[in-house]
Amino acid sequence: MNKLLIVDGNSIANRAFYALPFLSNHDGRPSGAVFGFANILIKLISQEMPSHIVIAFDHARKTFRNELYAEYKMQRKPTPEELISQFAVIKEMLSCMNIKVLEFAGIEADDIIGTIAKSYSGEKFILSGDRDLLQLIDDRTTVWLTKKGVSEVDKVDENRLRELYNLRPSQIIDLKALMGDSSDNIPGVKGIGEKTALTPVSYTHLTLPTT
Repeated sequence: MNKLLIVDGNSIANRAFYALPFLSNHDGRPSGAVFGFANILIKLISQEMPSHIVIAFDHARKTFRNELYAEYKMQRKPTPEELISQFAVIKEMLSCMNIKVLEFAGIEADDIIGTIAKSYSGEKFILSGDRDLLQLIDDRTTVWLTKKGVSEVDKVDENRLRELYNLRPSQIIDLKALMGDSSDNIPGVKGIGEKTALTPVSYTHLTLPTT
């Protein structure tokens, strides 16, 4: 049976980098992100036996969203040089494993992941720490959210999403629009955070105008 594993490369590399103590190779070059990335990938392959794998990476920090909203992600600190130097090694490792890597100028890994998820009709699971991707969940798509670095995941399908938020996948867009996203420096509706955005609204108390 075909099963596609889609990996958010930047998310997993970042998780591995910050979850592990500083590691280096025999030349003293940082290698923790490479080690952590390899560990989680090999574990998933051995446990889930996907028939296809694709890894999506951000090509650069600036994307078409910066043209739409100049403040997009402007609050984020620069990526540490110790991590930047490991991306090339991770991609070289993936090439040696014969795993497809995708990145395109001007768009984010999220965009690539969303395009593939909606284009591929078979079973698929997405590995990422980005909750924005929960909107992609359907009867054939599960999002595996990383927890505690990359050693644990929360396998979020439609039922699990209902347990977490009492929402359908399509409503994640509305949730984000209301509460904003501080990690991307996107403001929401003033005074509305996640708790308020998730609170059911009752209209039974409203008096409708008469004609």
